[in-house]
Amino acid sequence: MQETGQGYANLDDAVQSIRMGTATILIAPGVYRQCTVQAGGNITFKAVQPGTAIFDGEACEGKAVFVLRGLSSVVDGIVFRNIRVPDGNGAGIRTEMGNLTVRNSMFLDSQEGILGGQPTGQKIVIERSTFAGLGTCDDATDCAHSIYLANQGSVTITRSRFERGRGGHYVKLRVPNLSITDNSFDDSAGRKTNYMIDLSEGGTGLIARNTFADGPNKENWTGFIVVAAEGRTYSSAGLKVVGNVATLPPNFGHSPAFVANVGSDRIDIGANKLAPGIRAFEQR
Repeated sequence: MQETGQGYANLDDAVQSIRMGTATILIAPGVYRQCTVQAGGNITFKAVQPGTAIFDGEACEGKAVFVLRGLSSVVDGIVFRNIRVPDGNGAGIRTEMGNLTVRNSMFLDSQEGILGGQPTGQKIVIERSTFAGLGTCDDATDCAHSIYLANQGSVTITRSRFERGRGGHYVKLRVPNLSITDNSFDDSAGRKTNYMIDLSEGGTGLIARNTFADGPNKENWTGFIVVAAEGRTYSSAGLKVVGNVATLPPNFGHSPAFVANVGSDRIDIGANKLAPGIRAFEQR
């Protein structure tokens, strides 16, 4: 690893050297059984060659490979895999403070991909990343998910791929503002999965131009996108769902709702291409 021209054998040594400063840590190709806690500063974690810096199996604080509570963080081109901890929430990234951008990264075969948030106007952006083999309802008291984020700011997820879920939801958000666009959700090889997108406490924004392929081995097949199932903390008024494509597996035998609303706010559902058997909307 290299930070401002100085080399480090251990990622955490590089992170701790930054303190409250601003720096980019360049991570050379390799498989690392290391983890780190960012306690301050503005840090960019960047693979020298995307997809070749692989963090395998090691979690800090019983949480994640990267535990982030600095001023801001950027994660670029890094692979996280095989993360498991006793409480069932082992993640590639645990965000606890500061804005976060994740791009060109992969989260594989772990209990969770990205988890966390803070009760502020935190801004989280996830783009061009892959989430595969994630989630569990067997290891955790509550289910773990591919992405599970909460804040009072915003979450943007774009041009990313979700596949092979192993439990829970693919995206679970507790945020007031969201944008989920141009992603692929492929549940064909999933098992024990639930919703593609769960907006647990409401939220408004845009869900557009995504493709959703439901799988045959779901724990809960009743909806693709479910709004306010656990509360109405945030307004869902004007949430726009448009330009998406959704399909079912052959001989599925169920008729899920594409959008299910447990709240009372009016959701703006535009033109979506839905396979036969998918109901456009359900008020619960």
